[in-house]
Amino acid sequence: MWVLLGVLVVVVGFAARLNPLLIVVAAALVTGVAAVIAPGVTPAVLLAGAGETLAVLGKGFKDNRYISVTWMILPLIGLLEREGLQERARVLIQRLKSATTGRLLLIYLVIRQGTAALGLTSLGGHPQMVRPLIAPMAEAAAEARDPAITETSRNRVKAFAAATDNIGLFFGEDIFIAIASILLIKGFLETNGIIVSPLNLSLWAIPTAIAALLIHGTRLLLLDRALAREAAR
Repeated sequence: MWVLLGVLVVVVGFAARLNPLLIVVAAALVTGVAAVIAPGVTPAVLLAGAGETLAVLGKGFKDNRYISVTWMILPLIGLLEREGLQERARVLIQRLKSATTGRLLLIYLVIRQGTAALGLTSLGGHPQMVRPLIAPMAEAAAEARDPAITETSRNRVKAFAAATDNIGLFFGEDIFIAIASILLIKGFLETNGIIVSPLNLSLWAIPTAIAALLIHGTRLLLLDRALAREAAR
């Protein structure tokens, strides 16, 4: 039961609002040391347990170091924003007279859900798509209809932009058969005696995805109406 001390470290660390990376590393070290605790254990054995834990962490990082390549997109996006990416996106939308916040986000929802259904889950996302492009464009469309838009409405538009990406990805990716969520669902059902094929899970995800598209699409059109009423006041 000593190994459960790692869970305690995680709980206490997050409750104290410490750095999450330090919390996880500390919890791993505590778990590694606790695993070798026994009556009469020597400090040398405890240090060996900590060393083995560090070795496992290092090997895991080395074997999966290619994953950290994705973080290279963050400085690229920062550079693009510094050079005026958001401003150009705003100007583009303001030139489109028929563009509204709801219509823009509805188009993005269809694209996001469609690409996720094909397994292209990395084509969107909050850091690389919503923050630098979709949210500023949606906000610019709202400004074109109401130059005196309130800060509350601005935040609401940004929230809808983020929610659109989440909904499109969440309900679209399950249609793709070779996705981690499908394998997770299949494994969970099998542990409870329910045998289903990944293909059946993907097929049954289609009605849910269509319902999500219709429901959130309606919410986006209602957002347009709410912004129009606010602009008329």
